[in-house]
Amino acid sequence: MKNYLNFETEVKKLEIELEKLKDPYNQGGLSEVDTKNISKIQNELDEKLKDIYSNLDPWQTALVARHEDRPKAKFFIDHLFEDFLPLSGDRFYGEDKSVIAGFGKFNNNSILVIGQEKGEDLESRIERNFGMMRPEGYRKSIRLMKLADKFRIPIISFIDTPGAYPGVGAEERGQAEAIAKSIECCMELSVPTISIIIGEGGSGGAIALASSNKVLMFQNAIYSVISPEGCATILWRDPKKTLEASKAMKLSSKDLLSLNIIDEIIPEPIGGAHRDKDLILDNVRDSIKKNLDFFSTMNKSEIKNHRKDKFLSIGRNKGYSIRNDSDKLSMKKGNLEKLIKDRKFIYISIVIILLASIIFTLL
Repeated sequence: MKNYLNFETEVKKLEIELEKLKDPYNQGGLSEVDTKNISKIQNELDEKLKDIYSNLDPWQTALVARHEDRPKAKFFIDHLFEDFLPLSGDRFYGEDKSVIAGFGKFNNNSILVIGQEKGEDLESRIERNFGMMRPEGYRKSIRLMKLADKFRIPIISFIDTPGAYPGVGAEERGQAEAIAKSIECCMELSVPTISIIIGEGGSGGAIALASSNKVLMFQNAIYSVISPEGCATILWRDPKKTLEASKAMKLSSKDLLSLNIIDEIIPEPIGGAHRDKDLILDNVRDSIKKNLDFFSTMNKSEIKNHRKDKFLSIGRNKGYSIRNDSDKLSMKKGNLEKLIKDRKFIYISIVIILLASIIFTLL
């Protein structure tokens, strides 16, 4: 059974009608397949999807990013990497099933793969904790990233989480410290790191693994410091103002690319990544290959400097206004001239007072 979003009502009607035409034998007896009408409705469906998905507002984009049928990290790991060997445990506390991590091969080259996994059905989502990592998950990732760095193995992360798990137990075990250590580890690595935001990139839970040389993002994914509902509740005290919050936070791939926070948008099929999983697999495969080739000739220091420069340059041009040096100089010059004039006035006043006092004493 397909799942539809609230703005896909017309799409649902067309697809139901299309299914009836394709299977006429279950609809009131035997009849012939009307290929002409099927072709017509299919064209209408394609046009409707194109029209809807080319004009999504930021809140609708967030809904698409959370779509139940959207391909998850496990799907990409199973279909993109060969000989994948999952590794478990942080060697401190235990295993966190909300993150899949291990070594595999991509184009016959060794790769460390880390994926935040939400799960496909209710049972697996509960087991995976809806993709919300605990401290042991971040510490497991740190352990494996250091191992990959030791053996010069590139790292690819699939980001898909509403945020780090905010439970009492997680906080008691040092959630904030684990996230900070993960960011620190990512920034110190001397191997190429690529992060791909495939759905939700929520808060520090996402950036803990997305502090990479290259941050790629699906066309209909989101990346933000807080959920639209949380932002609306804090700023307007009204969780229904999700559209205003989504627009203000600039969480869409197009906005983030213009701000230089991400490096590339991976295009999705019309109607979202869940409508053509083979096509999205090909797009991700091509993007990974291209970005790994980009770092193939770089040495350790060049890779680290590339990552450092990337994050230091964020917001330099568009994040705040910059005054021209000439404006600053002219302003300083104007203040200096004013100060000199004020001093001349003071000196003249003092001289006049002294002369007046001398003349008064002589008389």
